[in-house]
Amino acid sequence: MIPTPPPFDPRQLRDAFGCFATGVTIVTSVDGEGQRIGLTANSFTSVSLDPPLLLVCPANNASALPGIRASGRFAVNVLAEPSRPVADRFARRGIDRFADADWLEWDGVPVLAEAKAAFACTLHADHDGGDHRILVGRIMRFGLEPSRESLLYAHGRYRRLDVGS
Repeated sequence: MIPTPPPFDPRQLRDAFGCFATGVTIVTSVDGEGQRIGLTANSFTSVSLDPPLLLVCPANNASALPGIRASGRFAVNVLAEPSRPVADRFARRGIDRFADADWLEWDGVPVLAEAKAAFACTLHADHDGGDHRILVGRIMRFGLEPSRESLLYAHGRYRRLDVGS
């Protein structure tokens, strides 16, 4: 394989990043006016068990980002395979992203009832990440539903992991 010399073509770089299969998450919070806000994010990872930390990287232009940063609280909802419509709603602008799904409230932030896993966090650190922010959350509460299959995303499409029996 011959490496592409800089400057990189942004589309090709995005395609190369897209080769790495990820889970799909919805990051939710409540803004200063008490309105639920959120965004889809596939840049998510665990950071530490002690203290319990995770990170998520929303785009700088995400409409929910200022409210999430200002509130200092957010939830990361790891989507289960049947939650494709929820992921699609949160990827769009100008609609009620919280419609057509059941939501719980954990520590003042919305949590998707049908999530595979969910983490309620306080903002531990906030770093510059180029055209994204790197938000490190300290996990205050979490839940896991092991019987649900994870929703995956790779090569620009949702995928399903066939784990067999």
